[in-house]
Amino acid sequence: MKYWLLGLLFVFISSLSFALSPQEQKWVEAVRSVYGQRAAKRVETWRSEMADYQSLSEKQKLEKVNQFFNQLNFVNDINLWGKNDYWATPLEFLGSNAGDCEDFTIAKYFSLLELGVSDNKLRLVYVKAITLNQFHMVLAYYEKPSAEPVILDNINPVIKRASTRKDLLPIYSFNGKNLWLMKSNQGQLAGESSRLSLWNDLRDRERSLNLNKPIATYD
Repeated sequence: MKYWLLGLLFVFISSLSFALSPQEQKWVEAVRSVYGQRAAKRVETWRSEMADYQSLSEKQKLEKVNQFFNQLNFVNDINLWGKNDYWATPLEFLGSNAGDCEDFTIAKYFSLLELGVSDNKLRLVYVKAITLNQFHMVLAYYEKPSAEPVILDNINPVIKRASTRKDLLPIYSFNGKNLWLMKSNQGQLAGESSRLSLWNDLRDRERSLNLNKPIATYD
C-alpha cells in the first residue's frame, strides 16, 4: 500500500477515535450558541483530552485534569457574573474562559468523576487561604478513606499532601452526597450536600443545560 494511502488511513482512524458522542455534540452546540465558536472549540478540546485521559492511572488523571483547568483565567464572581457568589457548571466555566476558585474546583471534580474516580474519594473543600486572607475552594482526593488527602488547587498548581498546605485552613467539605465540617482530615459528617443552595442551583443548571452568560468577556 502506498505511504500516502497509509497516511490517509491513519488520519481517518484518528478522527474516528475523537468523534464526539451525541451528548458531547449537544454540549458543544449549546456552548457555541451562548459563548461563540472559540468557546465551543474549548469544549471540543476538553472532550478530546478526556478521551485521552481514560487509560491513565488515577494519579495521572489527577495531574492531567488539574493542569488542564488551571490554564483558564481566574476572575472574581463580581467581575465575571455581577454577583458576589456564583458556582458555574463546567460548560459555563469553559464557555466563559474564566472563573473563580469554586469554578476551577467544580470542573475538576466533575471531570474526575467522569474518568471513573469514585465520589467517595473526592471532596470539594471550602478553606480559608491564610496568606491571601480570603476564603477559597480546593479539591481533595483521598486514595483510601483513612488516607491523608492530596490537594488540587488553582493557586498552587502542584498537587501536594494536605499536611504540607499550611496556608489553607479547612472549614467544610462536600461531595455529591455528603457534607462534612472539617475538624480533622476526614471531617465530621454534618448531613447531605443538598443543604447547600449554591450546589443545588449548579446541579439544576447542569441537568437542564441552562447556560448563563457572564457580564464580561475573557475570550
